[in-house]
Amino acid sequence: MKPRLRALPPLLLLLSSLLATACSQDGGTSQPAPKKAPPATHLVAAGEVSRAPLPYASTRTGTLRTRRQVRLFNQEEGRIIELPFYEGDRVEQGAVLARLDDALLRAELERAVATRAQAEQDLKRLRRLVERQMVSEDEVSRAATAVEVARAEEALLRTRLGYMVIRAPFAGVVSARLVEPGDAVPRHTHLLTLIDPGSLVTEVSVSELLLPHLALGQKVRVLIDALGREAHAGHISRIYPQVDASTRLGTVEITIEPVPPGARAGQLARVTLEIPALTTLSIPLTALQQDRGSEYVFRLDDENVAHRAEVRTGTRLGARVSILEGLDAGARVVTKGFLGLKDGMSVEPVGETP
Repeated sequence: MKPRLRALPPLLLLLSSLLATACSQDGGTSQPAPKKAPPATHLVAAGEVSRAPLPYASTRTGTLRTRRQVRLFNQEEGRIIELPFYEGDRVEQGAVLARLDDALLRAELERAVATRAQAEQDLKRLRRLVERQMVSEDEVSRAATAVEVARAEEALLRTRLGYMVIRAPFAGVVSARLVEPGDAVPRHTHLLTLIDPGSLVTEVSVSELLLPHLALGQKVRVLIDALGREAHAGHISRIYPQVDASTRLGTVEITIEPVPPGARAGQLARVTLEIPALTTLSIPLTALQQDRGSEYVFRLDDENVAHRAEVRTGTRLGARVSILEGLDAGARVVTKGFLGLKDGMSVEPVGETP
């Protein structure tokens, strides 16, 4: 048994040597390094800067209001004794809208009439006496002046008496009733508001760049949300002379004729303005970018390198926007693929945007 045990160690040493040699051969085998992937190409879509006639149609929102409206005030103080009409009532021109108690003024007028009559009698008597040289010319002159004063006082009271009745200056509808019969009102109190429902207009804001292309009488389409989807005829009745300095927007007044049934002041109106085709330099609207208040595009050169270019834009014309400064006709600009795009980056156009 002892010799067998002594023979085992050399055998184990041989096996260990063979295993070590195999491990060293496996560990020494070198694997080829993986190749680096080529950088990905930045794909974009491009569009052309073109000068061509472009049709323009734009919808602006406004609020209907009555062009003809009057707030009625009393010019004499007094107690209201008659106020026959309420909100929504139609009245004819000249109809009595309000009447104030005029008893005091009538009494003053009667006294003024008597004073004027007495002054006229005194003047006649003095003129007969002056012919007999029984009175002086000065007395006759003072009597004539008294007659003129009495007549003026009478005319004044008649005018004030006329103010006690307030009539409709035009045919229309009462839109506000602010007092009631029996109220004692001081002078210049707002009593009623009268509107002409047949004079509905709306005002919309328009870019200063479009104002030169609009004209009085130009036809427009008006959609009133409360009346459904039917478009109504209208025309430009007024173009305001000033432009807002902060927004660069002007105001255009639109008159609706004829006024559709159911149209009322205060309703929302959508006005569609259409002007002839404008020949202008433009780019696809998707090409325009904004950054800290400035507008810019990425212009492509002949080698498809993108360069940031500041621009000044004008009117939005459908899917395009007019260019006032910064680009020339025929240039190409990036319209899609802005994510990760930087100034000076090489790109590959894969599509064109009309």
